[in-house]
Amino acid sequence: MKEQLTLGRVAAVDVFRALTMFLMLFVNDIPGLRNIPAWLNHADMNEDLMGFADTIFPAFLFCMGMSVSFAIQNRYRKGDSTLQVVGHIFWRTVALVLMGLFSLNSGGVPDGLSHAWFLLLMVVGFFLLWGVYPRHPQGYYRYFVPVLKTVGLLLLAGLVLYKDMHGKPFHTGWWGILGLIGWTYAVCAVTYLFTRESLRKTLMVWAAFILLAVLNSSSLIPETYSLRAVLLPFVPGGWTHHALGMSGVLVSILMQRYAHRSWKKFVAILCALGLGMLLLAWAAHPFWIISKILATPSWLFFCLAAFFPLFGLFYWLTDVRKRAAWFDLIKPAGTATLTCYILSYAWYAVWELLGLHYPALLSAGVPGLLRSLCFSLLLVLLAGGLVKLHIKLKV
Repeated sequence: MKEQLTLGRVAAVDVFRALTMFLMLFVNDIPGLRNIPAWLNHADMNEDLMGFADTIFPAFLFCMGMSVSFAIQNRYRKGDSTLQVVGHIFWRTVALVLMGLFSLNSGGVPDGLSHAWFLLLMVVGFFLLWGVYPRHPQGYYRYFVPVLKTVGLLLLAGLVLYKDMHGKPFHTGWWGILGLIGWTYAVCAVTYLFTRESLRKTLMVWAAFILLAVLNSSSLIPETYSLRAVLLPFVPGGWTHHALGMSGVLVSILMQRYAHRSWKKFVAILCALGLGMLLLAWAAHPFWIISKILATPSWLFFCLAAFFPLFGLFYWLTDVRKRAAWFDLIKPAGTATLTCYILSYAWYAVWELLGLHYPALLSAGVPGLLRSLCFSLLLVLLAGGLVKLHIKLKV
């Protein structure tokens, strides 16, 4: 009889996600600050370096992967059929990809809609279309919800048509952060539907994703071979990103299989995986530079060498020692993650429209970094306040 793998809500996953989103807001705010350590910023594309900012996006993909199995299992427990789960995966992917495309195409129109107004209207459209509404609205409100969603859809469609009429058609480019997250989510979620709680299958797929990431960055399959065109592009986002997400899926399966039996064994496995990734990183570095933008194998391996044991540390601290109270201040970043991220667009738009500027003292050095940390905390607290008012994004 197949063993049923179950695990209640894991505090470490929420903490990992909350810290990642908090730091994502921080690193997105520090560009433009003067006299700050270079290692805090993103490295240039062809620079053999990984700045602190280059670790945040992969950490989010890793954490997203950990959530996939729990979310899909929860849908099955609620009685959803596989077709309904596939539908949820599809529409969630569509939402994330569309949000990514809107953020990518948010530039203004000369003598027309400015960048700030586009961002603000975009955020309003997102909240109207993908906001959380009562599951079973009563009375006249049950007619009001479809109206709000329709207004949001028309607003976003209007932005697309407006830019198209002014010669600024939407383009895919690099899909934007949310778009890349959406594609990686789709690949990991669909893959999970086949692997489910099987550790053996998950390991095999994880290893295959890593191999594809390496092949994508190598010349082992010549450009002229049709096999390269079939295997490597496959889904936008690149196999390196998908390998990061699948690494999170692997951790969730390991957690469900071993953590409730022996947390020491679970943490030891994560540390062993981290050590293995570190050895692969050292082996790959002579062949590839460490580059987030190029999504090189060495960047992938160095990130995973940190993420596996780091999550083990969080699990020991929050789920074993039960010391997660320190996380309460930024908890909304882990439970209303998308809301936090989208609010940053509204914040910057409002500041631009009002012509607000920080004092010179807060634009450089340590005061500037403290300003960015306070900005991150303020947005997280603002998201928490909106959640209490039942205003939240969920896709």
